[in-house]
Amino acid sequence: MSHPPIHAQSRNEAGNIIVYVLLGIILLGLLTVALRNAGGGQDNIDTESLILKAGQTQRYAAELAKGVSILLENHVSEADIRFAHPDAATDYGTITTNPENQVFDVTAGRATYQPPPDGINDGSAWEFFGTSAIPQVGSDKAELIAVLPNVTPEFCQAMNTQLGFDSGSQPTDDANGSPSCVMGGSTDRFDGTFDDASPNPLDDTSFSRLPAYQACVLCASDSSYNYYYVLMAR
Repeated sequence: MSHPPIHAQSRNEAGNIIVYVLLGIILLGLLTVALRNAGGGQDNIDTESLILKAGQTQRYAAELAKGVSILLENHVSEADIRFAHPDAATDYGTITTNPENQVFDVTAGRATYQPPPDGINDGSAWEFFGTSAIPQVGSDKAELIAVLPNVTPEFCQAMNTQLGFDSGSQPTDDANGSPSCVMGGSTDRFDGTFDDASPNPLDDTSFSRLPAYQACVLCASDSSYNYYYVLMAR
């Protein structure tokens, strides 16, 4: 009884393996589609996008903090730090005034001025305040903070999850007074003055992680969600 040559058997076996691999790829693709459809594919994509944008927001806030740090290292006093930029609110001053004190000057703080990522807030620009005492950060004085105002609840949840806050918990700022939130008004924009006499306190019992150098908080005064990042603890 004759047998096929060994090289012919090898070709047959190789062909069978390729068929199995292709079938496996097809089945894996079908399974992926089924799982995405079952779990809400668009929801998964949206969640992944929010996670990426939360990371991007944190990295930019860290760049702002680095800019403040550079100024302090260059012996600029905390009261002389400025956040002027042609695209920023005029309350922050003019970037050509004492440029050595400017966070966004290319020869001073060297931070870039960037809008927030699309879709995470109402388009409001970053703001800077010295009116809030952040829970267990520094002393009882007001910190210098950057605030991204009016973010969406979904972004707020994604951010806090990424920061390690307990699922289902929501850091809150329920103070009453002026300002009544980490997100102050136009008259609270940082101009070198810190509100150390009566800084806005946050509800530290609502924070599942302390000290809270950054968080997305719900402001009870207007039900807005605002992300803050401590640029300088005091």
